[in-house]
This record gives sequence, structure tokens and C-alpha cells, in this order.
Amino acid sequence: MTNVTAERQEKSAVETVSVWIDGQAYDVPKTMPHPVSGEQVGTTMIQACHMHGIDVPYYCYHPKLPVAGNCRMCLVEFGTPALGPDRQPLYNEDGSPQIRKSPRPVIACATPISPGMAIYTQTPEAKQMRESVLEFLLINHPLDCPICDQAGECKLQEYAVDYGKADSRFVEQKVHKPKQVDLGPRIMLDDERCILCSRCIRFTRDIAGDDALGFADRGSYSILTNYPGKPFDNNYTLNTADICPVGALTSKDFRFQMRVWFLKETKSVCTSCGTGCNIMIGSRNDRIYRYTPRENDAVNSCWMCDYGRLNYKWINREDRLREVQQRRDGAPAKTNWSVALKEVAERIESSPSGSIGVVASARLTNEELYLVRRLVQDKDAITDSVPRMGEADHLLVDADKNPNTNGAHATGIAAKKVGADIATIADRIRQGKIKTLLVFGEDVTKHGIEADLLKELDTLVVSDILPNATTERADYLLPGCAHAEKRGTFTNAKGRVQKFMKAIEGPGDARPEWEFLHELVQRKTHDGGSANLPALFNEMAEQVPAFHGLSWGELKDTGAQASL
Repeated sequence: MTNVTAERQEKSAVETVSVWIDGQAYDVPKTMPHPVSGEQVGTTMIQACHMHGIDVPYYCYHPKLPVAGNCRMCLVEFGTPALGPDRQPLYNEDGSPQIRKSPRPVIACATPISPGMAIYTQTPEAKQMRESVLEFLLINHPLDCPICDQAGECKLQEYAVDYGKADSRFVEQKVHKPKQVDLGPRIMLDDERCILCSRCIRFTRDIAGDDALGFADRGSYSILTNYPGKPFDNNYTLNTADICPVGALTSKDFRFQMRVWFLKETKSVCTSCGTGCNIMIGSRNDRIYRYTPRENDAVNSCWMCDYGRLNYKWINREDRLREVQQRRDGAPAKTNWSVALKEVAERIESSPSGSIGVVASARLTNEELYLVRRLVQDKDAITDSVPRMGEADHLLVDADKNPNTNGAHATGIAAKKVGADIATIADRIRQGKIKTLLVFGEDVTKHGIEADLLKELDTLVVSDILPNATTERADYLLPGCAHAEKRGTFTNAKGRVQKFMKAIEGPGDARPEWEFLHELVQRKTHDGGSANLPALFNEMAEQVPAFHGLSWGELKDTGAQASL
């Protein structure tokens, strides 16, 4: 059974009910999965409206959190089918059902739908209720939008324009609450801006499993706070800044660094572990300012860990490798790509079979690993990647700290367990059997191939991003690019192939590895091959069994499953 057929059958098996929204009939699923437990629960009014593109404003509601129902912004009017004495529905002359309108409004986030229900989101009464809710929310809220770090991403700001009133009847003095509260190592709180939506509380309790936040005091003096004497410090705290609808919770890392409307947003993938969380890179003028999670229910929902979110600063480091170098008379000297690639291709081609070793990082893309394999496939070369294992958690962090271990397996770079052949490469260098070593993205001196051993080689070709003990000994140094500086795909720990896009330019002469690897393969094999990345991915998908049936276009934004 094909995936398309299975999806169609699954959709057809979903039980639906008909509801009326603002006078239009819609079919919606009767039940939907609970955001935390996954159990089927009744579809709510707000879900029915949003799945058909009908806007119902909200603050406390979040599609991935349990319902709280405490902001009241989603108030709507509704009605149910009118029944006759025989308990059968009554119809108007035009055939539409008669609706008996409820005298009281309901919150759309917590009210389940029922067959024939009518929902009214745009009546004068519904609009007046939103105006009133906003008026109450703004009573004690500071009017500091120009200096608020949330400006441009603030739902209070947006809804005040869309649904609020231009004037205020409030003349009393505002209640002043704590400002610049240091909740923990990564989060700053401004209680004056908090609208008590409880999103952060529900996230930390129900998703992160750390019941660290809560409300204290009552009425207009209610504040958000952490447990006394215990800093708000788990690996997911920065998600609370994402879901905060106002500027109450802000990231210390991004706070006052850049206005969000100046940022270019690029769809990408986190490289901190094998989970491959979908992210959005915020950059300006070739500098990265932040990572934020991008929703993908097959991978990370709409969350990401704090470590992965902050693991970008090395990309902006001043000591990035920027020059193509060739060792002459024992000292590195600047050269250019054309000369270096010509000589590297010649050395690989002239190397006897079995005399080449390759260590290609599992942080390279699928396409780059595929090209490395092609480069030495006729040389009986020993290839491997470096393993990186650590601790996993219950939510998103994977024990494998490489983003593309499965890609290394699929392309044949690590045919056995990752790292199993590095010792063999070291032994063959000692024995004088391996005379040429190609290293991509690793400091092999830390992983079993000592610095003194590198002196035994005739040729050491190294491509990397940052300087290390291996790059210092390279005969040819080829500066590479971080994932944010190129396009490509990774295969995550569950076998999902995901593409990422280029956010910024690499520094100096640095080039994406797939570009110069393609040129090396072309020089060595005299085969033009695929000159652009989408074509290269499609070529790889035809040649590598794990990727059969995939294409660059079909990956879309959320990826597709490989056949590992």
C-alpha cells in the first residue's frame, strides 16, 4: 500500500460532523488528539474555526498545550439546532436548519462542537466582548511598545489594533509589578507585561516535566514567579519566551539584540543531535542572531532544547578558516581553489588502491557524504565518521550528538558502527599502507589518530570550519561552511530526510563542501554530474538505496522518511 493510499484511507475513516460557522456549513472531525496525552478528545470550536481559516483571537490557548480557558479572548456566540415536539430538527423555508441561539457566549477554546451547531464569530456582540477583554488586559499593562523586546511579535499589540478600541476609559493609577526579574540563566521576566495566560506554566509542567512556575497573589496584583529559591533552569526554558504572547518572558541571549522586523528568516534544521529539530534562523547582514523552533509534528512539534537553540555562536567566530592553503617548504601558504583542487584530484587519482583513508564527519550533509564516497569509490579506501554520544532526555534530546549518522550509514561512509574503522586507519598509517588521508570536518587528533602519526602521511587534505590540531598539519586546507551557510539534507535518528536552506554567506574563500567535492569528483572522473544541489540530491536518491523514491521537491518543508 502506498503512503498516498494509506493517507486517503485514514482521512476517509475520520468521523466528521457538520457545523455552521458564520452562516457557512463545514465538515470537521468529531475528535482530535489531545496535545499532551494523544488521546482522542472532542474537537473544540476554535479548532473547527482555525482549520477552515476563520480567525478567532486568543491568548491562553495554544494548539500544543492543555486548555486553560482563562483569557476569555476567544469568546463567541453559538446556537444549536431547534427541535420540534417530535424531537426532530426544524428547517427554514430555504432548507437550512433553524438555530436556537444561546443567550450566553462561550469560550471557543474549551467548548466542544456538536452536530449542527452554529458558531458566530463576527456578530456585534462578539466584537464588543473582544473589545472589553482587551480593555481589561490593558488596564495595568505598561504602554511601552517602542522599547519592548516583543514588539513586532506581540499578540497584545496586534489584537489591540485588530479588535481593540482607540480610546481608553481608564483614569486610575496602574498597578506596578516587578520588572527585570531574573528567573534563571536564560530567561528574564517583566511581570508588568504579563497577562496571566499561563502558557509558560502549562508548558513547563505538562511538556518539559518541570513544575517550576506559578502565579502568586490575587486580582490585579497577581504575578508570575518561579519556586522560591529555585532558579528556572531546565533545558527547555527558552520555549516559554516563544509561546509568551506578550513581552513578559524574554531570552537573555536575544534580548535587545535586534528588532525582529529586520531579521531574515530561513528554514533550517538544528545540528546539535540526531533529532534534527526544525528551526528558523534569524539573521541580518550575514550574522546569525537567533534560532527559533519551526513546527514539524513528525520531529519536534514546535519545541526545541535550549542547548540546540544557543548552539550557533561558533558560526560567527572571528577565527573561522577563510583561506585556501597549501603547505610549501613546511609552512602553509595561501593559494586558490583552482590550484588546490587540481592538485588534490591528481594526488587522489595517482594514489595506489588501498592507500587512502577518509574521515568524513557525520555533520556533513547527505549529498556531501555521497560525493566523498564517489571520490574514493575506486580506490579501496577505508572510510569512517567520528561518533559523538551523550545523554538523551524524555522529550527531544537524542543520545547521538551527530545530526547525520544515518546519512553516513546510508551513503556507505560508515558501513559498520560509526567509529569502528578509525583505529584501522590509524594502524595502516603506522604500517605505511595509508599514505593519503582525507579529513572532512573533524579534528582526528582527538579521535585516535595522533598528531605525530599525521607526519607519516605523504598527503593530508583537510576541510574544516574552525582551526584545530589537524588543520595545522594539513598539506591542503580547504575552508568549509557551516550548515547555515549552505543548502543540503540530513537524515535524522528516526530516518527522516530533511532539507535546510542557506541563511548567510560563508566568510572569505569558504565554500560549501558539496560544491568543491563535486568539482573534485568532476576533475577525477571527468564526469560533469549534477551541477546544482536539487539535481545532486535526485542523483543520490537514484544511486543510494536508502533514498530511493525521494526527490528534492517532495521533501517540502517537513521532510520525508528514508528506507533505512
